[in-house]
Amino acid sequence: MILKFLRVLKIIRVALRYGLDEIAISGLAIPRTAKFINQVMFWRDLSAPRAIRLRRALEDLGPIFVKFGQVLSTRRDLMPIDIADELARLQDRVPPFSSELAIAQIIKSLGAHPDVLFADFDPVPVASASIAQVHFGRLKSGKDVAIKVLRPGIKKSIDEDVALMHILAGLVERMWADGKRLKPKEVVAEFDKYLHDELDLMREAANGSQLRRNFADSKLLVVPEMFWDYCSTSVIVMERMVGIPISQTDRLIAAGVDLKKLSRDGVEIFFTQVFRDGFFHADMHPGNIQVSVEPATFGSYIALDFGIVGTLNDFDKDYLSQNFLAFFRRDYKRVAEAHIESGWAPKDTRVDELESAVRACCEPIFDRPLSEISFGQVLLRLFQTSRRFNVEVQPQLVLLQKTLLNVEGLGRQLDPELDLWKTAKPYLENWMNEQVGWRGLWENLKAEAPRYSKLLPQLPRLAHQALTQASQPQHDNTELIRRLLEEQKRTNLLLGVAVYFGGGLVAGGILTLVFFTFVG
Repeated sequence: MILKFLRVLKIIRVALRYGLDEIAISGLAIPRTAKFINQVMFWRDLSAPRAIRLRRALEDLGPIFVKFGQVLSTRRDLMPIDIADELARLQDRVPPFSSELAIAQIIKSLGAHPDVLFADFDPVPVASASIAQVHFGRLKSGKDVAIKVLRPGIKKSIDEDVALMHILAGLVERMWADGKRLKPKEVVAEFDKYLHDELDLMREAANGSQLRRNFADSKLLVVPEMFWDYCSTSVIVMERMVGIPISQTDRLIAAGVDLKKLSRDGVEIFFTQVFRDGFFHADMHPGNIQVSVEPATFGSYIALDFGIVGTLNDFDKDYLSQNFLAFFRRDYKRVAEAHIESGWAPKDTRVDELESAVRACCEPIFDRPLSEISFGQVLLRLFQTSRRFNVEVQPQLVLLQKTLLNVEGLGRQLDPELDLWKTAKPYLENWMNEQVGWRGLWENLKAEAPRYSKLLPQLPRLAHQALTQASQPQHDNTELIRRLLEEQKRTNLLLGVAVYFGGGLVAGGILTLVFFTFVG
């Protein structure tokens, strides 16, 4: 209890030192109190911009608050653009924990000393962050590996700080005039889930394994192999990757890497993950991306750190693809219609008004090189427009927005003349053709065939039951009719499969009999 009280005092002291109360004056529901604090703390130096002061305050409060700031930087639908941009600069600058603690964690998790498990283990960490740190080693098979070890005691520290954040979120919602719109409780809950997901390193290993499988046949992206015999919730062992950090462009040029091609490949990797797989690396900042200079994979991206991934379902992918293509074609009416059809904008929204607002946001970005476009500003204007039309910002798209901004930053760094839109448009058009053309139909048929192969033998029995029930009108057939109609809908694709393999006439006859018995 004493430690919690001291932690609260530190938070108050840091907040006052950096004038976080002054930042909130414009929206505080009790301005007299805020003014009084400002007068009492007259000695403070508040000359720095508010965003910089907020970033410095979070850095002083420690790694958990730093991570919270990083999450806030992704919520550009809630944060002012200057604060979101500044918080995006937050980096985990955490001193490494001792080698003795790392070895103890490995023994506890894997049941043996590193000297027994590995042919070689370097006790000096090569990287350290708020959640874990990384050591290099070598398996007895001779394979070089990276060993990621969870920071001891981190869960307790996270639980205590997040509990305080929940309390602060409640205060913000009650005291700040704009508190409810900022959804502080929801943001903290999202952060709580995100942090506890990162605490399970086995989840990260599974994410990396999935991404590696998705790009197994690709020459664009290399993902390290996970060695499952050495993985647990607090220790994971993966293939050691050798490459040049993508931020070191001078080294990349000296190595002969084509930066323009690299920038285009990055766009293709992003859209492939989003639209083909619906599973994307959502922490693509320069620290997690390297470029391979190995002969077999020269010029390929290397992805690291899979604690944060995003997922999209088929509805999300279809919605996004329609919107992206409509943007590329400057078909703002279709953008407005898609928002309304999806239910993200109210049904009574006027299409022409939403179309006009979207046009004002997006038209200025076209036919300009990426170096002259600020997607942060465009996103901010879109979010402001969305709020005006009561458009709901979908939670599953927050990570996508963050990742798109990461891709923008990488693209600017590698090729300032890259036009993200023109680079992505042909890929999206090809993807759409595959989804709605004959190839898409055939792939869907193959995917659904196993399910329908189980349904086909049941059709004669269902038809017999239907005829029997039809001859007994005193019984309530509502549930049976509902089931049959549901089965009929599910067997639409079955007809295509049956016809293809020569059995279409029989299946069609049975289906017609069942359908007209209860619908006709």
